[in-house]
Amino acid sequence: MSLRTKLRGTGVAIVTPFKKDFSIDYQALEKLIDFNIENGVEYIVSLGTTGESPTINKEEKTHIINFTYEKVNGRVPVVVGVGGNNTQEVITDLKQLPLKDAIAILSVTPYYSKPSQEGLFLHYKAIAEAAPQPVILYNVPGRTGRNLESATILQLAELPNIAGIKEAGGDMAQCMQILKYRPDDFLVSSGDDALGFPQIACGMDGVISVIANCMPHEFSGMVRNALEGRLQDAKAINDTLLEAYQLLFVENNPAGVKSFLTHLGLIENVLRLPVTPVSEALHQKVKYYLQKHRTIHGALVS
Repeated sequence: MSLRTKLRGTGVAIVTPFKKDFSIDYQALEKLIDFNIENGVEYIVSLGTTGESPTINKEEKTHIINFTYEKVNGRVPVVVGVGGNNTQEVITDLKQLPLKDAIAILSVTPYYSKPSQEGLFLHYKAIAEAAPQPVILYNVPGRTGRNLESATILQLAELPNIAGIKEAGGDMAQCMQILKYRPDDFLVSSGDDALGFPQIACGMDGVISVIANCMPHEFSGMVRNALEGRLQDAKAINDTLLEAYQLLFVENNPAGVKSFLTHLGLIENVLRLPVTPVSEALHQKVKYYLQKHRTIHGALVS
C-alpha cells in the first residue's frame, strides 16, 4: 500500500503544549492526541512548524517523538517533521532522532536563504538519500521566502524515497499542474485549511491541517465528504468553518490555534518566544465564535 493510500484524509499538525514555565506539558499533549484521534483524524504530524519546532531543542524533540508514538499506540500513523535551512544539520537530525516508528518525514523547504530551484532539488535529494523513512516535501513560500516550483516538485517526485508533498503555496494553477503530472503513487496534500475543500475537489488527497487541532470532528468530516465526492455535504461543513479559518491565521500560527485550544480547556495559552499569544481582542473573538457556534464534543468553552 502506497503512502498516498495510507495518508489519505486529515493529518493534524499537532501543537506542542507548554506549561506556564515554558516546559512541555505532556499531560496536555496526551489529551490533545486522544481528542484528535477520537474525533476522526487519520494521522498525527508531530513537530511540524505548527508544533513550534524551531524553539524545541534536540533532547525535547526526542522525548516528544517517543511520547507521541507511545500515546498514539498504533491507532493512527505518525509523521515527524524534520526540516531546516542547513542541509547537513537536517541529515544529522535524520540520523539521531527516533524515526523508525514514523510512517514518513515531513520536511519544510529551507527558509531565509532563498536557494535556487537547483539548490532546493539538491537539498531534498540529499535528505531523501539519508532519510530512514519516505520524505514528504513541504512547500510554504509565505513563510520560507521561496516557492518550490511545480517543475522542481515533479522532478523530485521521480526520486526514490520522496513520496509526496504538503502544498501550501496558495497557487491553484501550480496545484493543478502538480496534480496533472504527478506519479500515481505520489501523495499531494493541502497545507492550507481554507483552501482544502477546493483543492480536494481538484484531486488532492487530503489536508495536513491546523484547524484539526481544535475542530477535528468537523474538519475531518468535511475532508472525508469531499474525498468521497459528497461535495454539497463537504461545502455545508466548510461554510461553518470559514470564520474560524480567518481567526486562526489573522495574527499568527500557532498562536491562533492555541487560543482556540485554551478556550476549549485543552492547553495553556503559552508559546515560546519569539511567538506570543494573540491579542486579547482576538482571544475574545475566538471565545465568542466558539460559544456562538458549538461546544465541541464535551469540551467546555471557558
